[in-house]
Amino acid sequence: MNKLGISDLDLRDRRVFMRVDFNVPLADGQITDDSRIQAALPSIRYVIEKDGKLVLASHLGRPKGKPDPKYSLKPVATRLGELLRTPVRFAPECVGPEVEQMVSVLLRGGVLLLENLRFHAEEEKNDPEFAKQLAKLCDVYVNDAFGAAHRAHASTAGIAAYVKQAAAGFLMQKEIESLTHALTSAEKPYVAIVGGAKISDKIELIESFLNIANSILIGGAMAYTFLRARGIATGKSLVERDKIDRAKDLLAKAAAKNVSLELPVDHVVAPSLESTNSHVTSVTDTPPDEMGLDIGPETIRGFSGIIRQAKTIVWNGPMGVFENPKFAEGTFAIARAVADSKAFSIVGGGDSAAAVAESGVASKITHISTGGGASLEFLSGQKLPGIEVLTDKGPVLRK
Repeated sequence: MNKLGISDLDLRDRRVFMRVDFNVPLADGQITDDSRIQAALPSIRYVIEKDGKLVLASHLGRPKGKPDPKYSLKPVATRLGELLRTPVRFAPECVGPEVEQMVSVLLRGGVLLLENLRFHAEEEKNDPEFAKQLAKLCDVYVNDAFGAAHRAHASTAGIAAYVKQAAAGFLMQKEIESLTHALTSAEKPYVAIVGGAKISDKIELIESFLNIANSILIGGAMAYTFLRARGIATGKSLVERDKIDRAKDLLAKAAAKNVSLELPVDHVVAPSLESTNSHVTSVTDTPPDEMGLDIGPETIRGFSGIIRQAKTIVWNGPMGVFENPKFAEGTFAIARAVADSKAFSIVGGGDSAAAVAESGVASKITHISTGGGASLEFLSGQKLPGIEVLTDKGPVLRK
């Protein structure tokens, strides 16, 4: 990576503004999953050990640019303090004189968590004045929030213009290195697994995989747009009619590049998502009044066989409506197949990461991305604003 990393910085006695992703699920003010807090601990502990003065900032939920108590980060400060076994002070704001005062009295190794950045509409607007106010709180900036790196917000992009050094945290570095490996130096056979509801969300991703993968396995509702492109009737299954020609184009490109683009051969169908009557049928025999909601056993066998031969696997998107247990087996079976393979494997955040966690095989995956949208854009070959603004490696400025 040609960007500064946290270990390139002199942190002793310096105010470190670290953008983290503490967008954790809450129920009745209690954190139900602290994995995002845990993921940031290596960078946080590093600053503490190096006698830095740490100012942490994050968003939580969608408070629509104004304060909303249910989206307060206060419970996160409590949980972080428990994990660090050291007090974490909490600022009732993220900018302004009171926060500046709290930062000014921070001791070496001290930690202060700011209130939700999105309580200010200026955050998501990447307002320069707001970015300047954030920059006033620090000597150096560290971004460890890969999950927000695809957003050009004040705390992920704008702030970098007003600090001397902007570096990647350990989590950000791991994400960049793993995803870059998948794009530039992965071993073959390379298998890409792409699922989810809409082909429109994944066109750039599939285009990117056509240049590097040997096989692309398509599942989820997006498979039905491809099946229609091949002239197969799909009943009531979700089809993006305005993308059928685009799917035809992708199929033709795959054939021209000798990339095996695999579609389901059978699937689990039902009259509706709520229906208790589901059954397996060939994709060529889909009843006109039913819809496909998961890949079937033959498809699982075929996909798993291809996965077994792989040396690199990248997976983004579920194979069916896995939130419903009746339509989860395809996604969980693919998760097990990826976990059982000896390949370098990446799961690209979001629903796929949730499915891997639910199926109990997360520890067998080489890298599970913490950012669904960010990993999708990175793997599609797009530049992420939160990475682009980081300082290029060169002479390190010392205090």
